[in-house]
Amino acid sequence: MSDALAQPAEAGSSAPPKPNAVVAVLALAGIVVSLMQTLVIPIVPELPKLLHAEPSDTAWAVTATLLAASVATPVVGRLGDMFGKRRMLLLSIVLLVSGSLVCGLADSLVPMIIGRALQGLAAAVVPLGISIMRDALPADRLAGSTALMSASLGVGGALGLPAAAFIADNWNWHILFWVSAALGAVAFVLVLLIVPESKVRAGGRFDLVGSLGLSAGLVSLLLTVSKGGDWGWTSGTTLALGAAAVVILLSWGWWELRSPQPLVDLRTTAKPQVLFTNLASIALGFSMFAMSLVLPQLLQLPEQTGYGLGKSMLTVGLVLAPQGLVMMAMSAVSAAVTKAKGPKVTLMIGALIVAAGYGLNIILMSEIWHLVLVSCVIGAGIGFTYGALPALIMGAVDPTQTGAANSLNTLMRSLGTSFASALAGVILARMTTSFGGTALPSENGFKVVMAIGAGAALLAFAVATFIPRRRHATPQPPSDEPTKPTEVGAKA
Repeated sequence: MSDALAQPAEAGSSAPPKPNAVVAVLALAGIVVSLMQTLVIPIVPELPKLLHAEPSDTAWAVTATLLAASVATPVVGRLGDMFGKRRMLLLSIVLLVSGSLVCGLADSLVPMIIGRALQGLAAAVVPLGISIMRDALPADRLAGSTALMSASLGVGGALGLPAAAFIADNWNWHILFWVSAALGAVAFVLVLLIVPESKVRAGGRFDLVGSLGLSAGLVSLLLTVSKGGDWGWTSGTTLALGAAAVVILLSWGWWELRSPQPLVDLRTTAKPQVLFTNLASIALGFSMFAMSLVLPQLLQLPEQTGYGLGKSMLTVGLVLAPQGLVMMAMSAVSAAVTKAKGPKVTLMIGALIVAAGYGLNIILMSEIWHLVLVSCVIGAGIGFTYGALPALIMGAVDPTQTGAANSLNTLMRSLGTSFASALAGVILARMTTSFGGTALPSENGFKVVMAIGAGAALLAFAVATFIPRRRHATPQPPSDEPTKPTEVGAKA
């Protein structure tokens, strides 16, 4: 990485950046990344025609992003701890812009998959941004700022869907990616000019074997989960990949426990506060995806089914958009509760709100305002939980492990989302009703998925009760002095 990337931060060391500006720029970067994840949703049904390929092949335009994000998030987080979080943040944004440009020029399947994979490599922006906040902001600003940064994922997704649908309906679909590239370029310039580089470094050598092992294990696992329904859950390919995932990840764990400088410090992740927070994150990721799957389908299915509302993708986006605003508003409330009662209580409250939202959805699902209300209630719960998770993680790990720890927590949520997608897909494929000779997901099938979403949120609540309650929930930002690896060991 060029030294030029660090130059503005070094120059700013004599005049510390304004916290409000740093938070705004990092939140913008998070919103841009979440926009990238929703850009392709409105055009997924049209991809086979647009790319001249089979539907089973164009699905890789979505799967490639998932796989790339899962691999990049923990690796880039660790690299940020070692070589500078701001440097890795800038690199991630460059990859996002590059992927957007490739997709913007694509008219066939292979470049689209390559571009979407490059976009997925930028997924570590949010955990990196949270880690930068820990290093750069005053302690009294940290809870609210990290909650806002976490909420940027939902805000970008909720606001990006109607915008993407509108662009796709009225202009050439390539414009979606040109817009993504332009927003990424703006975010890059602002980060370069305003966000400081942290002096907190882990040092040491990068665990290449560990990174390759984790990447191979995650790819095998996620391919098993995401493609098993298409390949057949008992097919040789699915079973072989599932077995490979188990063997590789167990071998990776053995290596990490014996490595002097591991990619992921498994002993730190075994601390009760980190372990139960990550387990709760898996359950929450599972729960949150159910809404993303159920509500759009309910809105778009024909009215003649008796439960569908027959609306366009643009309407879907407009119905879900208020959820993002609610998440942003709840980030401030989440921070206030965290300061008063601690992030454990905030997480538990959020999980209960999410569960209540799904319970409400089982009863109210026949009118547009019903789904707007449900999405806002669930969004409020997500706003609480997203603000609490990084506070819990940072309250239990050393500053030199912040990037890796936050990235691993983000990965846990993604794994929960992947498992939810697979299970919901099986349920909706089995519980169907015939409409015009076509099998569509039944009303009871949607209700079962929503009930499972509520159950997953309640499971997250139950897991959160095991998190130790600490008096000082908000971690203190480190001093400006570089932290040496030997000091980390002494503190641990």
